[in-house]
Amino acid sequence: MTAIFECYREIIPEFSRFQESLRRPLPTHLRINTLKAEPAALVHSLMKKGIRLQRSNDKDDTLYSAPGLNSSGNLLEYFLGTIHPQALTSCLAAVSLSPKNGSVVLDMCAAPGGKTSHLAQLMNNTGLIVANELYPKRHIPLGHTLARLGVLNAVTTGYQAQEFPLKQRFDYVLADVPCSGEGRFRKTTEALKYKETQRKARLPDQQKEIILRGFDLLKAGGEMLYATCTYNPVENESVVEFLLKNRDARLIPIEVGLDYEPGIDEWRHERYDTQLKKAARFYPHYNDSVGFFMTRIGHRR
Repeated sequence: MTAIFECYREIIPEFSRFQESLRRPLPTHLRINTLKAEPAALVHSLMKKGIRLQRSNDKDDTLYSAPGLNSSGNLLEYFLGTIHPQALTSCLAAVSLSPKNGSVVLDMCAAPGGKTSHLAQLMNNTGLIVANELYPKRHIPLGHTLARLGVLNAVTTGYQAQEFPLKQRFDYVLADVPCSGEGRFRKTTEALKYKETQRKARLPDQQKEIILRGFDLLKAGGEMLYATCTYNPVENESVVEFLLKNRDARLIPIEVGLDYEPGIDEWRHERYDTQLKKAARFYPHYNDSVGFFMTRIGHRR
């Protein structure tokens, strides 16, 4: 039987462990929303209800796994907005970008709002976040998420990310772009198969347009985070390489308190800038979460 994502065997370390991890269900991870709750008090309150949380990151007291909890959306704490179910690796995007209080931030592809609300949390509801989302039907869940979590510093726009107006420059830009979503796949039954779509072949061109526009929207000295939830180098390192060749950009090391593999410097006879080693690849057999890629980007000094 062909291994899942066999084409990535050469770039994913401990490939047999990676395969095993894909046959386990995704665990429940929660982010405690400090706009509405104090982490230690909330952990204690949930413990009294029989819900035990385990720290997912020694450097962050807001990120937890919840073993045995399968319906966090039914908890009172969910409706009160003190917790938000979110994949651990997804949370690391905002942690890595780490916007300062009072910053002006653009989330280029914001729905359903998990990362946007996390940015607001890290900024203590100060400054301004522009939560951009092209599709009007996705504005509804985005608005619900921001309202439930008490986000007060965000406005919503509806531009194509790659055509976002250049009139305003931002201190931080988050480009968590549309991708093939390979990192979300778990083969929990034999019947499940990862399905390729025609759209996948068109994604890299769109991603390259988005990363260029995101970089062009940065203020001098600003920082951008490019992220996907896929393993495919064509959507990851190749897109960042395209930016490095077409803009005066540099990559910045990532520190998020969790293990990851560096970006790769070669794929199918294409060689990448050595800076790509500063990118981060998160794999499910290391973090038991969604597979994720991210890189921090700034202007060349």
